[in-house]
Amino acid sequence: MLEVEVVGTAAIAGAEVERLVAIALASADVEDGHVAVEFVDADRIRDLNREHRAKDSPTDVLSFPIDSDDGEPYGPRELGDVVICPEHTEDLREAVIHGTLHLVGMDHETDDGEMLALQRELLGW
Repeated sequence: MLEVEVVGTAAIAGAEVERLVAIALASADVEDGHVAVEFVDADRIRDLNREHRAKDSPTDVLSFPIDSDDGEPYGPRELGDVVICPEHTEDLREAVIHGTLHLVGMDHETDDGEMLALQRELLGW
């Protein structure tokens, strides 16, 4: 079972966030676990970006994977958190998918364009 927790408010419905997370996870054959998607202001995302990436500026989306898929979990797999700053995001749908793909190990900075190609495909669904 997939559980998507939406924290904060943005110009995107919670049901749409849940749908986008589900299709991004399904593309990686992940069908169960817990994901939190939080919408924050520029100050909060700047603090997180500075603390976790040593970049002292706001950004659009950050992902924080938690549980890997190795070993037997004691409860629902905690996939991680996606933090989005709406004021620094052109497309909230794209940010949800982008952040979720990072949770399952995809990385556009190290692959040959696969993650961003998949992201474009999923946005068309």
